[in-house]
Order: sequence, then C-alpha cells, then structure tokens
Amino acid sequence: MAIPPSAQSQYTPSQSNLDARKWYQDAKFGMFIHWGIYSELADGEWVMEVRHMSGGDYQKLAPQFYPVKFDPKQWVSLAKAAGMKYITVTARHHDGFSMFETKQSDWNIVQRTPYAKDAIRMLADECHKQGLRIFFYYSQLDWHHPHYFPLGNTGYAAGRAKSGDWNRYIAFMNAQLTELLSNYGEVSGIWFDGMWDKPDADWHLTETYDLIHRLQPQALIVANHHKKPIPGEDVQTFERDLPGENKSGFSSESTIGDLPLETSDTVNGSWGYNLTDNNFKSPRELVHYLVRAAGRNANLLLNVGPMPNGEIPAEAMSRLEGIGKWLDKYGESIYGTRGGPTSPSPWGVTTKKGNTVYVHVLEASEPGIVLPGMKVKSASLMLTGAPVTFSQNETGLIIKLPPRSADEFDQVIVLQLIEK
Repeated sequence: MAIPPSAQSQYTPSQSNLDARKWYQDAKFGMFIHWGIYSELADGEWVMEVRHMSGGDYQKLAPQFYPVKFDPKQWVSLAKAAGMKYITVTARHHDGFSMFETKQSDWNIVQRTPYAKDAIRMLADECHKQGLRIFFYYSQLDWHHPHYFPLGNTGYAAGRAKSGDWNRYIAFMNAQLTELLSNYGEVSGIWFDGMWDKPDADWHLTETYDLIHRLQPQALIVANHHKKPIPGEDVQTFERDLPGENKSGFSSESTIGDLPLETSDTVNGSWGYNLTDNNFKSPRELVHYLVRAAGRNANLLLNVGPMPNGEIPAEAMSRLEGIGKWLDKYGESIYGTRGGPTSPSPWGVTTKKGNTVYVHVLEASEPGIVLPGMKVKSASLMLTGAPVTFSQNETGLIIKLPPRSADEFDQVIVLQLIEK
C-alpha cells in the first residue's frame, strides 16, 4: 500500500509557511469538527458505507437537514474557552457532500438543503472575528462523484456507474480547493483524508499541493495517509495515536519525520455524531492525552461531533470546559513548548521552553523520579511555587515527589536548568 511519491520533490516552504509552522507548534491544541448530513442518522460519519446505503437513499438526507441550533459564535467561543487555538472542520467528507457553497456540483448544503446557508463560511467568519485560525478538512475519497473511478476499497454499495474519468475527478477536487482557498479569507491549512482508499492511484499531488501553496503560501498541508510525509506536506499527523505509537493500527509504517507533529482523537469513540456512543473520555484522560502529546512535541486535535440540529453534545462541552480550566492554570507548561529533554515514561513527560523544563507527573507509583543527564539550579511546584526536594549525581536528577491530591490531573514541577 505504498503511495506514489508524486508530490513536490523540490518544494521549498515560503517564509510565511515556516512562520505558520512555528505558530502551529506553539499552539498545541485544536478542535476537530466532523459535521455533515450523516449526523441525521446519528450513527457516525461512515454510516453510508457501514449500512451499505445506495446513493439514492443517502441523498434523501439532504432535504431533511436544517440545523436550527447551529451557532458558529458558540462553537468558536467553546473552543477558545477550552484553550484551543484553531479549528479544523469537515468542509467535505467521504460522502462527497460539501458543507460549503460550490459551483462544481449541486451536492452541497446551499443547493440541496432547506437550510440553504454556507455553514463553512459562517464558521470561518466567526473564527476570523474571534482570533482562532481555521483549517478545512477535505476528503479525497468520494462515495458520490461519478468520476471517482475506478473505485478503491470502499463505496461499492452506492450504485455508481462502472465508468468514469479520474482526471476529471482530480480537476473537480482542485476546483473546489481553489474555492475554499479563494473565498473564505485566510485559511491556515488543508487537512486531507482518504488517500488510503486508493493507495496506488496517481493523486496528482504535485499539482494539488502546488495549487494550495500558490493560492495561500502560509497554509499548512496536513495529509492523513498514515505514511511517511511526502514532499510538499507541512505537518505529519497521527490518527488516534501518539507519535511513535501504534495502538490504533494506522501507524505501523509511519516513521516520525522532521515536520511539525499532530495527533487526532475523539472526545468519545466516534468522529461524527453517534447517539448511542456514551463512551466519553474523562477530563483527566483528555488532559493526560494533551500533555503526553506535548511531551512528544505534538499538537492534539480533539474532535467533537455536533448533532444534526447544530448543537455540540452537552457531554462533549463539559469535557472541553474541564480541559480549559486545567489550561487556565497550567497552560504555560504546554503552549509554546517543545518536547522536553527526557524521553516519555509511564509516569509522564517533560516539556521545555528556553532554560525551563516542565516535568508532568501523570501516573506516579514511586516516591520519586529520575531524570537522566540533567543539571538544574532549582525545582518548584508550578501552581504554588513551593520548592521541590531534589538531588543530583552521576545518574542524573532525582526528584522527590511532594504529596498530591487525588483530583490533581498532573503534578507539574518547574525546573530551571543550569545554563551552559
């Protein structure tokens, strides 16, 4: 399942792109939003494929889509309160339905639904107003378009004709991307998904990536193809996995490259709205995931799946509020940091900013921890500034852990390094 290396082999990022990469690494935390007409069936974003729905049956969802409770101001405000710095929203998912106004097809929210409004424009405008950056998720896989042919590993129940012109499909995608990058103000990135459906196809990546970097040079290309980064891409992303791990099974062939890193995961177990999925992670679990990501020099893109009426489920909102309260206290140890000098351990991770190291003790079973090869002049608790007992020898730094309360998600100890 190797992806052909048909991308910008000579790609040199612009200064604005390099600046955007640094901003991205500093931002650390973003909101992922999976929302479309699939939410009406309340069974996740793959419902068309999972239920083997024909294209004709699936299209009956569009005339029923009328999200009377959609409030982009509330969505963006919630993301900001959670400490998130950007939003990545599904402009188009695998069902091929565009949540934005497009001239390339009438299969979109403005022309096919009674709502008849460009939800992506509304959200992008609100992000610009409130100072959050906007990324557009765009599926390269399409279960609807007649020229997505030959089919890949999915989409056979849709009932499409067994013919098509692949080059016309590529031209369609690039025309839609041109719209997204021309009509919505500054776009901070395009988040691609679905190339894994046809891993051996010629995706014309050179043409597509060049188009994006030409229209908005600062825009970051994030490709969720579960492989080593391809020239022309700006961020390496890991689905449901921390960099270097493969618990999801998606990262078995993916080595960590030199690009900014990201991991994406869900508040519960589903990307799109799922009525019966009550497996919501606790605020503690989510904070731990954010911290472990930062300790691996990666961002966390945390997903919510809004309901068909446009509301974000209350359970998701409460989790985001919990993370926001934690970041209000400890955000300094996350934002603007890079992965620390100590390798991630079962007990936790370290982050670093200048000569300051933040030790994040998440799961301590011993009275102390050892940090090899580190020399410091002071150690203190981040929250109170109280000194922390430590000693140093040839093994490294030995920290005696202070008592902590049972509801303390993360005991953060601040170390000041001895300048060399």
